[in-house]
Order: sequence, then structure tokens, then C-alpha cells
Amino acid sequence: MFQVVLTPAAGKRLIARAVAAHPAVQVALRSGTIVIIAGTTNGFVAEEVLAQAGQAKEFSRRRFFRGITLPPHMPATETGRLPDETGFPGDVVIVKGEWRQGKTIFDVVDDLREGDIILKGANSLDLSQKRAAVLIGDRRAGTIGASLQAVAGRRVRLLLPVGLEKRISGNLDQLAAKLNAPGAHGARLLPVPGEVISEIEAVSILSGAAAELVAAGGVCGAEGSVWLAVSGRPEEEKLAGEIIASVAKEPPFTF
Repeated sequence: MFQVVLTPAAGKRLIARAVAAHPAVQVALRSGTIVIIAGTTNGFVAEEVLAQAGQAKEFSRRRFFRGITLPPHMPATETGRLPDETGFPGDVVIVKGEWRQGKTIFDVVDDLREGDIILKGANSLDLSQKRAAVLIGDRRAGTIGASLQAVAGRRVRLLLPVGLEKRISGNLDQLAAKLNAPGAHGARLLPVPGEVISEIEAVSILSGAAAELVAAGGVCGAEGSVWLAVSGRPEEEKLAGEIIASVAKEPPFTF
């Protein structure tokens, strides 16, 4: 067993590499449709998946998001978006290995079928239940509202890349009931069905080793960091250590 510290940015890169290596993503990249919905973690995911398709050079994650959580001194709209969204590239839609630039989930949701994949980031993570929830600013439930039509209606697979920094201790359904109640103010919350991929799952997907959250926090740029204890067979631990070392110095997200 060994311990390691991951910053949020390093965690995003680790998660992205695991998503790109996920067996279902590999199949859909060859023969189906993958929709990577814009978000800061999914910007890393898009880089990794597009790299496998040989089409990463034209992609930039600088404006690859809609809602975003910023420090109080930085301006944002009531729905958590930038006042100026110039440069938003749309979501990343990949059909049989080809990136259809400029498309969004809203353009393709009606065409998605079983075997296709939607990747959507999340804002709340219940580690004990391996469930995630999405903050809602849009009155029509935004991109997750559109996605669930395909997930529930046509068995499209939903993967939820989400960092451990977003872990919560409460029950997601109870929290959603509170935030969504008449008379409440602020964002709504929607727990969603899907496969969570955090740093913990990423370590397992990429190396076969098991990871456990044992501590968290930091300063001087390590705010939001997590301590993981990683264990497995010697060869698994060695591979996990090498993979984690390769992402450890990922610079913080900027736009």
C-alpha cells in the first residue's frame, strides 16, 4: 500500500484517462456515438477521448463549460454562467470516431440509441452509495434534462466523471427535496442514474489496484486535494504509481 496526494486538476486528468480507457467508451468510439457534455472535468475527458481518435489538436477546454463555480469576486449570472459566453464551442459529439464539431446534446439527443454514451459531469457525490447529482440552473433542467430522455427512454449509457472534491455527507434525495421545494432559492439539485467515475474508480480502471479516500485538504494551490491509499498486487501498485505520477503536476484549470 502507498499513499498519494492528488490536486483537483490532477484528479480531473486521472479521471479523464480512465474514461477514455473505459471498455464501453472504447466500443462506442469505434461503432457508436459519444456525447461529452461541456464541463470543466469533461474538458479533460474530451482531450483524452479525442486524442484516441486522433482529433485533439483542434480542441480547447478553456471555454468548454456552461455553468461554473467561481470565487465570489468573479462575475457570473444567476444561473452560474459567464456573462460573456463568446467562444463556447458546444459539446463534443463523436460519431463512429469522427468529431462532429459545433454540435450539442440538444442537436443529437433524439438520434441516440442503446450502445451510445453520454458523459456528464456532476456537482455532488455520495461516496457511500456511488451516486451523483447535478446542480440545475436552467428552467428546463438543462443538458441533464435532455440527456435523461435518452438514458431512461432508450437505454443510452450515462457516465458521470466527478472528482472527490465534490463529495457530500448527506442523502442526495433528501438534499434534492430541500433545494427543489417551493419557496427555496438558488440552484436546484437532481440526483441522476449513471456510473460514477471518480479518482477511486479511475485508479481501478487504469491499474486494477484499489484506492480509498483517507484524508483531504491543502494550501498553496493544493486546496481541495485528496489523499488516497492505494493497494493491490505489486504489479498493480507499480502501475498505479506510474500513472498517478504522470498526472500529479497537472496545472490548475484556467479559462
